[in-house]
Amino acid sequence: MANPFGFLQYKREDNPYRAALERINDWEELQTPLAKSKRQKQAERCMNCGIPYCHMGFYGKQQAVAGCPNENLIPEWNDFLAQGEYRLAFKRLSRTNPLPEITGRVCPAPCEKACTESLNGEGVTIHDNERFIIDTAFENDWVEELGTPAKRTDFKIAVVGSGPAGLSAAWRLNQLGHNVSVFEKNDRFGGLLMYGIPNMKLDKKIIKRRIALMKRLGIQFVNNTEVGKVITADELYQRFDRIILAIGAAVPRDLNIPKQDLLGIYFAVDFLTDITKKVLAAKGKVEKTLAGKKVVVIGGGDTGGDCIATSVRLGAKSVKQLEITPRLGKIRKADNPWPEYPMVDKQGYGQEEAKELYQEEITDYSTSTTAFIGSKKGEVIGVEVVRVDENFQPTSKTKKVIKADVVLLALGFLGAEQAVFKQFEVQEIFDNYKTNNERVYVAGDAKRGPSLVIWAIREGRKAAEKVDETLRVM
Repeated sequence: MANPFGFLQYKREDNPYRAALERINDWEELQTPLAKSKRQKQAERCMNCGIPYCHMGFYGKQQAVAGCPNENLIPEWNDFLAQGEYRLAFKRLSRTNPLPEITGRVCPAPCEKACTESLNGEGVTIHDNERFIIDTAFENDWVEELGTPAKRTDFKIAVVGSGPAGLSAAWRLNQLGHNVSVFEKNDRFGGLLMYGIPNMKLDKKIIKRRIALMKRLGIQFVNNTEVGKVITADELYQRFDRIILAIGAAVPRDLNIPKQDLLGIYFAVDFLTDITKKVLAAKGKVEKTLAGKKVVVIGGGDTGGDCIATSVRLGAKSVKQLEITPRLGKIRKADNPWPEYPMVDKQGYGQEEAKELYQEEITDYSTSTTAFIGSKKGEVIGVEVVRVDENFQPTSKTKKVIKADVVLLALGFLGAEQAVFKQFEVQEIFDNYKTNNERVYVAGDAKRGPSLVIWAIREGRKAAEKVDETLRVM
């Protein structure tokens, strides 16, 4: 390593977040990157530990993945970064990750939690190092060369869906020389990356930059094209040798309680999509459509946090978050040791912003929603809730009503749209991305269910390589 004692000499320093009360006034990125000299020192903190759990994805008892499920060669590109060999760092990073500009911004970094330095320290800033490497690569025009195929084949592959799995698959297939067309049902490309994540968390210019490059490299992108409506499975069979379904797992989970159809109740994904479209159309200057309104967000995951942050920027009078699980402790429990992912309490960026703005804790834990209350006009005016015990059963005399003008359901997703699978007569999806239909493959959330972006990127790459393998023997 460049400096085997770096982890002793330098303290961890993350890309700093802009002050909460500053950033809620715009839709720009949350963080400001460190200077190059500081970033190199952060890479020097990588320990040459000999047993790099960081790039070995695994599950602990809590079923939360630790380490990188994509087997990114983290110690190697950290070493190159520490030496100032940015181009070599980029090449090593891109051997496994086709979209590091995405994971370097939105991945929760389970690799850092499994980092050996985090056993007694805070872990290496792998996430921020990754972002620096790929942003530097784009600034120096190194990315196009790596995506250019050495030789073209005559095979044609259709990728249905342009989310992280679809983009990853398309990039790798093109890299291997195949002719790729990506079909997207929405008006813009990126899937979850475009419409499921707010602009301040993932600037849409980052996605557009990657797609523009992919187009220059010969990948065809077709938008507003939903399979089964605009184009049929039979048409794709006629035009392509293989088809990869990377349609995500976008069916939202609901509460299945009375009056969920009241005006003012929205699924999180629909809400975030609508606001992102307005942000892009208005170039950041969006009307404060929630001014004077009380917002209730039901769900405690990352999407719930995104809804909180978005509501704050839209001028909400108040925001309350409801989470059915109990609040976690500040310290790991004995049955959750390193290198497992630490199941401890953490505050998301949206919660931080709301707490700063409203000067109060906004999240009610161990709280279940039992009913919605509507006005005579059919508008939501309140949410009936009850406290629950460790088995999620209601506790007596805890029922209350929270006033609400807007309710956002951020309860996660159930899985993929089954109608698309039916179009291709897919009844079985195998671990190797193949299906009972020998010409159709499935990758990403459509295959494994709702998961992390890094899983989708891995699966897109692996599915592309499996397709290539089957085509080479034809």
